[in-house]
Amino acid sequence: MKGIFVLAAATALAASTAAYTEAFAADAVEQVPTAPAAVDTMPVFTWSGPYLGAHTGYGWGDGHLEGAGSDDFDGWRLGGFAGYNWQFSNGFVTGVEGDINYDWNDNNYGGGVKLEGGVNGSVRARLGYAIDRTLIYAAGGWTATDVRLKAPTGNDSDTLNGWTIGAGVDHAFTDNVFGRLEYRYNDYGHGRLDGANVDFNQNIIQVGIGVKF
Repeated sequence: MKGIFVLAAATALAASTAAYTEAFAADAVEQVPTAPAAVDTMPVFTWSGPYLGAHTGYGWGDGHLEGAGSDDFDGWRLGGFAGYNWQFSNGFVTGVEGDINYDWNDNNYGGGVKLEGGVNGSVRARLGYAIDRTLIYAAGGWTATDVRLKAPTGNDSDTLNGWTIGAGVDHAFTDNVFGRLEYRYNDYGHGRLDGANVDFNQNIIQVGIGVKF
């Protein structure tokens, strides 16, 4: 009889040990730590920062020389630009940009009289909106150009100061390289050459390529 009790006690102990082991194993499986979620470390593109570039284009100019009337001053241009942008979290971009150019535009009035442009430049404020890597912007500010009068009686030159306004699109091909298409209107105001009044304005279409740092 005693042997039966011993056997029953051993059986109960074995059953409780197996149940405890199974519960512990199940709990251990439930507590296996999960792998940390992958974090996207790809940098977000931004237009903020300094940049510089070069552009070329064509200008349609209208010049007036007192005593000689108005004429077309059309021609190619080549130049460079540099600036700085600030991009905000809502996608708006502000900036400042300067450029310097050379325009091949002149007009012969006959009798050895020639009026021509040349070096010009501007400083402009920019406001735009970025759609990922595409920046649509408007810009305006101060501009100036050198004009020269060549005549048998002598040569004279003056610097005309005025205003400029325009709009364009910058598109980033890589994180550092972008292309540009831009329209600009320049009103260079008035000046005097050899005692005669002169004024000049210009419409420009230009394309460029820049590097952003």
